[in-house]
Amino acid sequence: MHETLLELFHQLGQLEFWETLLAGFEGLGPVAPILLAMGEFFFPPLPLVAIVALNVAAHGGILGFLYSWLGVAAGGTVMFLFWRRIVKRFFWRLAARSQKLQKAQQWVNRFDTASLFMLSILPFTPTSFMHLAFGISDMDEKHYLCTVLLGKALMVAMMAIFGQSLVSSLKNPVYLILAIALWAGMYWASKQFCKKHDLN
Repeated sequence: MHETLLELFHQLGQLEFWETLLAGFEGLGPVAPILLAMGEFFFPPLPLVAIVALNVAAHGGILGFLYSWLGVAAGGTVMFLFWRRIVKRFFWRLAARSQKLQKAQQWVNRFDTASLFMLSILPFTPTSFMHLAFGISDMDEKHYLCTVLLGKALMVAMMAIFGQSLVSSLKNPVYLILAIALWAGMYWASKQFCKKHDLN
């Protein structure tokens, strides 16, 4: 059983696994790439950047970006609304006893709109915790979703450029350098932001 789980996690980290999976759902049109991008919110170990790169390779830059963003937007919205409309509304008296949730509420208080926007752009920040923290907070629901969805659009756009650069690097190695530089820049910015806001 243990070996089977390890093998499953290993396969989830392989680009070939996602290519095979996507090929099996070609008849569903945009449904498959959107669902793959949504899956990252329900199963965080999924490599979102690989999924976006795969969608770009399979559907082109524009559609690959659009499908990926729709999946990310839908998954994030579902997670946020789960914490806001179910946990906070019906189970908050019980959930409020959790020190983790109390800490999450305190963490939200230090964020303004600009910080939230930056948090949603950077790909190496704990998105699941972000939806939890803001979901149980008193921040306006529409304000949060509009800010985050716009930030996620820019994040997915950067990932799409990264994916397009990888595809183009097969013909011109210069694009591989561009992809590595972009990825390194996103990683560095994410780490600096996480350090500033005690997310390490």
